[in-house]
Amino acid sequence: MSESPPARPDGADQGAELWPGCGFRLLERDRQGRLVVTDDFLRAYLGRPELAPVEDSCAAERALHARLLDQPRAKVANKEIAALADADARENYAVMLEFRDRLVEAGTVEACYAGLFREGDVQVPGLFIDQMAHVIVRNILDGADDPFQARAGELLFREQIATLEQGAVLLGDAETVGMLATTAGMGSLGKLVVESGVKARRVELDVLQPDTAQIYWARCDRFDTVLDLSFTRPGLDALCRVLEAWVRHFLGAAVKIQPVQKITDERWVWHVGLDREATALLNDLYNQTEVSEERMARLLSLFRLDFEDPGSMRAELKGRPVYLGLAITPEKKLRLKPQNLLVNLPLARRA
Repeated sequence: MSESPPARPDGADQGAELWPGCGFRLLERDRQGRLVVTDDFLRAYLGRPELAPVEDSCAAERALHARLLDQPRAKVANKEIAALADADARENYAVMLEFRDRLVEAGTVEACYAGLFREGDVQVPGLFIDQMAHVIVRNILDGADDPFQARAGELLFREQIATLEQGAVLLGDAETVGMLATTAGMGSLGKLVVESGVKARRVELDVLQPDTAQIYWARCDRFDTVLDLSFTRPGLDALCRVLEAWVRHFLGAAVKIQPVQKITDERWVWHVGLDREATALLNDLYNQTEVSEERMARLLSLFRLDFEDPGSMRAELKGRPVYLGLAITPEKKLRLKPQNLLVNLPLARRA
């Protein structure tokens, strides 16, 4: 395991752990720094509400759950799943066990994650994909003391919702914002207030600022801070550093990523959208297809990626930059797809 992370500066909570709920401490590292799947990590899935027995669970379901807690890698026959009385339980166990077998066969979380996208036909539920990305980013950021990088790391596994005001790009966690919108930030009581038709007070999330960013550590598992992704702001630079680390961790390639305001390269030869919207938009711009002003306004950020070793690139593209894009949907949602950097970069073919 790695050494303990450095003390967090400026009076931050010295005992704060980055995303303690992600399961990172249940895993081990191999010599390459990849996360080795352990029995304790597999057991954690059995504690999810979709699988944990409830009062009316049948005897077969309770027995299966107890056996897997004791032997998380145990083989489970189809007839054992069929014996479960509850249809939802049968489906949940079938899905979880298929995913468990993928994890065990891959050996590391990274190998399982990357293998899904190399295969092309991804059948694993998005929940599991996000959970893998979550713990992988936690691994990459182990020991990091920059709260902006930690908050930017959330973009790789949690959907965001954007607020665009006077040139500023503010990102809040979509699930958290949705919860606050329905409860006015007051839990069950707030939900009752909203449903009664009474106008609830406005709840505002804290935007991370250089002088206050240390608040992030103590509340990181709440996903309730806002990242300013505006050009020249620390949040955008932090996202670049996280994406660089992601590429290096998976591909072993050192890259430099920097924000740009527009693409003026007459020899533009390669691009990667960091989400579905940006992929389509960059394709249209590259092909000189007309793009509406409304759609262009949804382009949050552009980046230039350069390989430190041009020999890491395909020979015909050697030394040329790769342009990246980040965009929101018409509903102002952002779902960054970090896997696009693993399958779409123009890497040299390995012998």
